[in-house]
Amino acid sequence: MAKDPVNVNEFEELAWEALPKINYDYFRGGAEDQYTLKENVAAFQRITFRPRVLVDVSSIDMSTSILGHKISAPIMIAPTGMHELAHPEGETATARAAAASNTIMVLSFSSSKTIEEVASSSQGVRFYQLYVYRQRDIAATLVQRAERNGFKAIVLTADAPRLGRRELDIKNKLVVPPLRNLEGLVSVEVDSEGGSGLEAFASQLMDTSLNWKDIEWLRSITNLPILIKGVLTAEDARKAVEVGVEGVIVSNHGARQLDYSPASITVLEEVVQAVEGKIPVLFDGGIRRGTDVFKALALGAQAVLVGRPVTYGLAASGEAGVVRVMQMLKDELDLTMALTGCPTLKDITRSHIRTESERLRSSL
Repeated sequence: MAKDPVNVNEFEELAWEALPKINYDYFRGGAEDQYTLKENVAAFQRITFRPRVLVDVSSIDMSTSILGHKISAPIMIAPTGMHELAHPEGETATARAAAASNTIMVLSFSSSKTIEEVASSSQGVRFYQLYVYRQRDIAATLVQRAERNGFKAIVLTADAPRLGRRELDIKNKLVVPPLRNLEGLVSVEVDSEGGSGLEAFASQLMDTSLNWKDIEWLRSITNLPILIKGVLTAEDARKAVEVGVEGVIVSNHGARQLDYSPASITVLEEVVQAVEGKIPVLFDGGIRRGTDVFKALALGAQAVLVGRPVTYGLAASGEAGVVRVMQMLKDELDLTMALTGCPTLKDITRSHIRTESERLRSSL
């Protein structure tokens, strides 16, 4: 393949060429049969457009604000772990790319680089992803470090009381590099004989008792706004509103947790309707095109988060690769808005798309 990709999907092949198999498999893999992994992308392809014509689209404005922070387009960088497996500069390169792209990066709990290293790498807006371990003081320390270093929100990952069964990592006997944010807080020595080091590490530390009542505890240790990541149902969306968090992220964890959970895009509208506009809804899962971004916005998302394509861009060309991935998605969204007759994000409505179920009903 040519080394000059023309779309985001082509970065995956460049990543495959650049990385050892075990590293590439870590980024690309999903849980068990990987049904949901395939569906996250395929479900977008079953949504079609209802474009409007004869609209003045001589000027397209993609800018928006998330929790008061203005970004150039509704495309953020999702939390994905261990970026040093993709590139030696790891999350510091990703953070610089996010700043250059004028967007928000959510730093993974499993970052290869420390909170402080990422904070000092650039001037961009960053949120911090939190997992809660049995030793609650670990979470408190990390949250306080993030707040002290200028992070603007906490993203609580709620769909991982235990780690999903990621069979590629098990087959490869993935060895977890040291998670430097945890140095001095917890032992990283685990026995992973016969399986994934990540799975062994998580099974020793994850707090399986975490529940909705613990949002109050999290509030007690930070002044930052809290978003809950991993919401897939109206019931959980309404509960998030009840406990007073500042937003939710519709996500199935990149299909790495519970296989045969729904593709994120298929439940986005359900969650949007359940929150009734009381809190913002962000979206994660399967974004590969600017057309995908548009479809998520039409279904009610305020912005989307991009995961695997960022790591593929990082593997292919470091910071420049991530910038290129983000620019490709922005350029495609800009074009999609023009061709559907939507000069601003506010012009994108539910009536601009048709879902598979709507198409089937109309054919009866």
